[in-house]
Amino acid sequence: MDDPHKTHTSPLSSGGVLPALRGVWDMARTIIIAGALAIGVRTVLFEPFNIPSGSMIPTLQVGDYLWVAKYSYGYSHFSLPRSPDLFSGRIFARTPHRGDVAVFRFTKDTSIDYIKRIIGLPGDRVQVRGGELYLNDVLVPRVSKGDYVAVDEHRTRMEGQRFQEDLPGSAGAPTVRHDILKLTNEGFQNDTPVYVVPQGYFFAMGDNRDDSADSRFMGDDPEDLGFVPMENLIGQAKWIFLSLDTRYPVWEFWMWPAEIRWNRLFMGVK
Repeated sequence: MDDPHKTHTSPLSSGGVLPALRGVWDMARTIIIAGALAIGVRTVLFEPFNIPSGSMIPTLQVGDYLWVAKYSYGYSHFSLPRSPDLFSGRIFARTPHRGDVAVFRFTKDTSIDYIKRIIGLPGDRVQVRGGELYLNDVLVPRVSKGDYVAVDEHRTRMEGQRFQEDLPGSAGAPTVRHDILKLTNEGFQNDTPVYVVPQGYFFAMGDNRDDSADSRFMGDDPEDLGFVPMENLIGQAKWIFLSLDTRYPVWEFWMWPAEIRWNRLFMGVK
């Protein structure tokens, strides 16, 4: 005879289906929260990028991986994952500084990320004459640091001269001292017209001055960058967290440590 004081358990209670469902829900909730935090950090704070080309040599090398600060210039719809066209313009907009190394969306195809140095801001006059940069009709000073050999993304050897360039700061910021690579003084990129940067745009150039598709090229060619809208800005490059010189086939895993450029880890980008 059943004890009237005995508690009968349901298969949905302890040891049954309900605890299992609760465990699944707890795991799903953890994954959802972690995903939301990751998306939030990527959208608002930092996003990792890698350098696939040699247009920013010697400042950045092919195979550098870096953190880009998304908060530096405020936020546009390009700041969001997959860039949904939810709004136009920038929220909490901040004007970039001349000399910043910035990531932005390519003007001809906004699915592509570019990284260049900001040379000209609205109202600036930019020109290259005889291979030298002029800003607002004044020669930007540079000092030779000797011969320099670089290797681009195609493993092509480039021999040129490394210069230290002193780019005038903006909005009261000090001079931005950085290095550039010069391979030649010939070609259109070394003798350009005067470009006057319009409002709402900036003028960008690669530090590898003779191997960079940048704002000096303003035609109808699909690779021409032209002036870049401020809305296209993603963020400012801050730190290199990894750098790989992929000289060996990927299956030669024992060579992986030799491909890490240890001296570039945790370098600031300037």
